[in-house]
Amino acid sequence: MTKIPEKRDFPVSQVRRYLEPGSIVLVSSKWRDKTNIMTLGWHTVLEFSPSLVGLMISGGNHSFRMIRESGECVINLPTTALTDTVVGIGNTSGADIDKFAEFGLTAEEASQVDAPLIGECHANFECRLHDDALVQRYNFFIFEVVKAHVAPSPEHPETLHYTGDGVFMVAGEIIDRRSLFRPEMLG
Repeated sequence: MTKIPEKRDFPVSQVRRYLEPGSIVLVSSKWRDKTNIMTLGWHTVLEFSPSLVGLMISGGNHSFRMIRESGECVINLPTTALTDTVVGIGNTSGADIDKFAEFGLTAEEASQVDAPLIGECHANFECRLHDDALVQRYNFFIFEVVKAHVAPSPEHPETLHYTGDGVFMVAGEIIDRRSLFRPEMLG
């Protein structure tokens, strides 16, 4: 039987330390021949088919207007090898610098969108805006992934998960429980 842990009051402003939705991603964009990259932790899978992903992009972020105007982006999945780059990108503005040049990243041509892929990332997901009904009120974009590029190895890369206050967790040990799932629930 699982032991019930002792709990204490916790500041509600810090619940993100436990609920941050997933791995940190680098979102690349392009508008009027300018490119940019932003670090993002506020995203969520919304649907499997079509493949819909929601991103919360602050209206004050330089990428916001570029993505709003172009209606597309690439969600790039960095591994722990890019930890310092992820932080550096998050601490700078594309209004002031070319982040590809500044951080030594390779901008690769995408096949379905104009925004560039980041070559050094483990995976790249080309996205087109699917629904912008929540952008004005919540800065929440709903994108459809229209093309995916994933390195075959490692199958489970070490990804970064932000817990706030400058601290990241790394995706950990793999726990396989496929045998407990009904076959129709796998996928």
